Amino acid sequence: MATATLAAPPFLLSSPPARAARMRRRAAKPFLRAACAYALQEGQSRRFHRLPCGLDLEVIAQPRPAPGERRPPLVFVHGSFHAAWCWAEHWLPFFSRAGFPCYALSLRAQGESSVPQEAVAGTLETHTCDIADFIQKEIPSPPVLIGHSFGGLIVQQYISCLQGSESHPKLAGAVLVCSVPPSGNSSGLVWHYLLTKPVAAVKVTLSLAAKAYANSLSLCKETFFSPQMDDELMLRYQALMKESSKLPLFDLRKLNAALPVPSVPNNTTEVLVVGAINDFTVDSEGLSETSRFYGVQPVCVEGVAHDMMLDCSWEKGAEIILTWLEKLKP
Repeated sequence: MATATLAAPPFLLSSPPARAARMRRRAAKPFLRAACAYALQEGQSRRFHRLPCGLDLEVIAQPRPAPGERRPPLVFVHGSFHAAWCWAEHWLPFFSRAGFPCYALSLRAQGESSVPQEAVAGTLETHTCDIADFIQKEIPSPPVLIGHSFGGLIVQQYISCLQGSESHPKLAGAVLVCSVPPSGNSSGLVWHYLLTKPVAAVKVTLSLAAKAYANSLSLCKETFFSPQMDDELMLRYQALMKESSKLPLFDLRKLNAALPVPSVPNNTTEVLVVGAINDFTVDSEGLSETSRFYGVQPVCVEGVAHDMMLDCSWEKGAEIILTWLEKLKP
C-alpha cells in the first residue's frame, strides 16, 4: 500500500512539529528564505520564481547543451523531505544531454524556497497553483510534469485542474514516479498495509511520520534506497534531506480529507506511471491504483528503491522515462 507509508494511519498521525511554530516566532520578516547547501553542477543555475503571494520558489535549471530538435521542457516536482536538489544530482544532467530543457522546483518551505508563516508549507491546491504560476510565467511551451512521491500526487491534482481551467497551462505529458496514489491513505489501503506488512508499516511510520530517518542511517536507507547504496553517499543525502524541509508539505489530516483527487473522465494528458520493485514506501497496491486511475499500464523498474532518481541504479528509471518521452506526440 502506498500511503500507509507516506501518509501514516490517522491514529499514528501527530500535529505539525513544534519547530514550525518556533521558526515562525523567530522570523524577523514576513517570509524567510530557507537554506539548503547543495552545490550546483556544471551547466546548472539557481534562480527564484516570485509567486503572487510574495513567496519565492527555488528553481534549479539546466538547459539543453546545444541547439537541436525541439523537445518539451521538463518540470520536476519533489516529494516530502526533498527539494530541487534531488533532481539536479542525476536526472537534470541526463535529460538535458538528451535535449530537454530541465527545471526542478523546490516547493514552499523546502530547499531554498521561502518559508510561509503557516504551520505547514501548503495544501494540494496551493502547491498546484504555485506550479501553474511558474509554468505560465516562465515556461514558453507546454512542459512534461514529472512528480515523485507526494510530488506525484501534486501532479495528479494539476491534471485534474486542467479541465476547463485557464489558470493551469496545458501539459505535453505527465510522469508519476513512485507516486502516492489518488486516494492518499484511504482506510482500505491503510489496513491492507497494516495487516499484510505490519513490521514494514511500523518502520515506515517511524521513519517518515516520526522523522526517524533523519537520525538512523539504516532506516533512511531502508525507506528510500537500495541495500547496495554507498554509506558515504547515503550520509550526504540524509544530511540534505534533514536540511530540505523547514515545514511539512501538508497537514496530512486535511490532505486525506480532501482526497481522492478528482477523476478526469476525458483526460487528454498522456501519463506514464513508474514504480520501483524495491520500493519500501509505495508498494504494488499503490502503483496499481494509480495506473488504474489513468487507464495505463504501469512500469515497475527492477533494482531501484523509492528514491529512484538518487539510487545507485538511477539511470534505469531515467532511460525508461526517456524512451516514453521520445514517443510523445508533438
